[in-house]
Order: sequence, then C-alpha cells, then structure tokens
Amino acid sequence: MDIAVTGASGLIGTALTRSLAAQGHRVLRLVRSDGGGSDTVRWDPAAGTIDAAGLEGIDAVVHLAGEGIGEKRWSAEQKERIRTSRTEGTALVARTLAGLQSPPKVLLSGSAIGYYGDTGDRVVDETAPAGNDFLASVCVEWEAAAAPAVEAGIRTAFLRTGIVLTPEGGALGKQLPFFKLGAGGRAGKGTQWMSWITLADEIAATEFLLTADVAGPVNLVAPNPATNAQFTKALGRALHRPTTIIPMAGPRLLFGKELADSLLLTSTRVAPAALTAAGFEFGQPDLDGALRSVLAA
Repeated sequence: MDIAVTGASGLIGTALTRSLAAQGHRVLRLVRSDGGGSDTVRWDPAAGTIDAAGLEGIDAVVHLAGEGIGEKRWSAEQKERIRTSRTEGTALVARTLAGLQSPPKVLLSGSAIGYYGDTGDRVVDETAPAGNDFLASVCVEWEAAAAPAVEAGIRTAFLRTGIVLTPEGGALGKQLPFFKLGAGGRAGKGTQWMSWITLADEIAATEFLLTADVAGPVNLVAPNPATNAQFTKALGRALHRPTTIIPMAGPRLLFGKELADSLLLTSTRVAPAALTAAGFEFGQPDLDGALRSVLAA
C-alpha cells in the first residue's frame, strides 16, 4: 500500500513508519520543511496549505500530528495551540482528501480517550458520550474536523489512544528514572483508572485498521485497565524497586494544577470494544506481561 503519515517524527509516528516500511509499504511523510526527499509531501497546517498532488492515488492516510498535551504548562495560549494544532490540521487533511480526483479509501485520524473525560469506576466503550473538561472538548472538535472526509465517503476511523507504554517516551518514559531510583509511586489515592496499551499493540492496531472494515471511534487501549495504584505496584515489580506515594504538590507546582490533575488524577476506564468486535488480538493484554515486555526491549 501507499500510505501517507502526518506526525511521522513523533513517538507513535516514528514506530509506525518504521513498521510499515519493514513490511514493504511505501510511506509518504507529510513535512513542513524543504529538502525532505521523494518520500515526503509538503504541508503547513497553520497556513492551510498542502501539496494535494502528492497525495493523488494514495491508498491510505494516518493523521497523527498535533501539539504535545503534556509538554508545557497549560497557559491560555498553550491550550489554544493544543486545540488548533489538532482541529486545523485535521480539517486541512480532510478537505484535501475529499477534493482529490483519486482519494484514499481510508483515513485513520488521531484522537484520544480524553474524549470521555473522568469516568470514575464506570467502564466506557465507543458508544459513551463525551466528557466536559478541556481535553474532552478538544477531542470532540478534533474528530468533528474530519467531517469532509467522512462526507466524501472515505472510511474514517478515529484512533482514541490511551496511555502508550514505551520506555522511549510518553508517560512511562518520564516515570522510569524516578521508579528506577525507588522514588516512583502512586498519585493521590491511586484509585483512578489508567487505560494503557503497549507501543507494539498501538502500531499493530493501527495497521489492522488500515484494512479492517471499521469506521468511527476506536479505542486503542488494552482490555485490562489498571488503577494507578495497581500500575505503580506492577511497575515496581517489573523494575524490582520499592514504590511510594507522590505528593501532588510537586507535579502541580511543576506543570500547573489543571495539567497535573488531568494527567495524574483523571480516571478513565476504557474498553476496546470496537477492536475486539473486529477480531483484533492484543499481543500484550495484561499489565505485568506488558511492562516486562516493553522494559526488556
């Protein structure tokens, strides 16, 4: 297949493009700078421009680009960058694909389980309504921006991704140094649910959705979420280190209360109903095995 990928230099995008290329697919990376080579297509989401000709005849598009959620404190300006980097980029991709003479058959567009907001102990699947916090509102607008592709008849799936487990980055990458020193621990009471997926399963699920007859929201999470306390103990076991309790005063001081509480205290207990119904099989469905696997890689 000929597959175009935005966000190809990000954590998930890098692993995805590497995997697709290894399987013999032709991968086109959407880039903002010159000099990318024959395997790139120029685009500028802020300016609303894209080299549409470079996408003619493409088989599929995986759209992953967007400002990092937890990279900076949530000032009003940063929250707007988070929102617009997703909505404007998605709208540009969707409009462009809808206007092609030979559009792709499928668009896999990034999203997140932040769509559901804080679900407490309640298990939610893709039929659940959106939450009412900042990240939920971003996800709602993010997915709605793909409407032109949907209306053009392009099979569009929204990748509602959970916490991606890899030592290369993301939440686990940031936690590992502390846990290796025996200074890692649960956040608050530890009763909040964490819906996770290994990077390998994230990539496998994305590749599965390139050809599976699935459209609409798809939760990219393993079938066995864990509470924060359970996750903390499992990571401590995998590293053979003791664990403790993290006072929230530190993260709130470093990241600001809204961001720290959103990342560490929000409870999101999510089921991968669409993936399971479509027949996808997880390589690492259980947390202990998943952590051993990713830490041994």
